[in-house]
Amino acid sequence: MFDYTHFVHGIIGLLTSLLQLYMWIVIIRVLLSWINLDPGNPVVVFLRGITDPAIDSLRRVLPPFFWSTGLDFTPLILILLLQIVVLLLESFRLG
Repeated sequence: MFDYTHFVHGIIGLLTSLLQLYMWIVIIRVLLSWINLDPGNPVVVFLRGITDPAIDSLRRVLPPFFWSTGLDFTPLILILLLQIVVLLLESFRLG
């Protein structure tokens, strides 16, 4: 008989690992944005291609105060949202 609990725990573990990897990708993108790299650099193009859809969707939802001033807080809010989702998934796995 197939044990669904181990399967679900494995899927939740995989999802949390992917979300944490994505969080680190967002952090790396933010750190690299402080350095003026060539926008055509393949690493910059890859990081922007992966993170811009999530950041742009947050910018559409959040008031302009969070991103139109000198500091862009949307990556920080994205990281916080990712951490909340990871904590929720971990609570399902532990419960």
